[in-house]
Amino acid sequence: MKLICTLALFLIAYSFSYSQQLVYTPKNPFLGGNNPFYYQQLLAAADAQNSFTDPNAADEDESDLEEFQEALNRQLLDQITRSVLGAQLGDGLQEGTFTVGDLSLEIFSAPEGLVINILDTRTGEQTQIIIPN
Repeated sequence: MKLICTLALFLIAYSFSYSQQLVYTPKNPFLGGNNPFYYQQLLAAADAQNSFTDPNAADEDESDLEEFQEALNRQLLDQITRSVLGAQLGDGLQEGTFTVGDLSLEIFSAPEGLVINILDTRTGEQTQIIIPN
């Protein structure tokens, strides 16, 4: 009887001592959690700590009046450019130098074709357009 009680006690103790491997899964994403649903929290934290601003980003602080003024200036510049080119397109593009607002246009022929140099007199930026023969 003593042997049966010892064996029963041993089996009960063995069944309670059986375990599996424990795996740590962090609940806090900042402690190394690799759950794909943590990215929103990590991205929000990174954005909150980011002190850099994009210098090329458009200012969204412009009022409606400033946006209207820019659109009007753009349309006027387009209309002036169309009228200058329209006058020149009667006989094809004529060589010469034209000024449209802050832009200086120089049109001349070259061995590669028709060359149009555009110079922004305000900033000094320059662009060249070559129309092949």
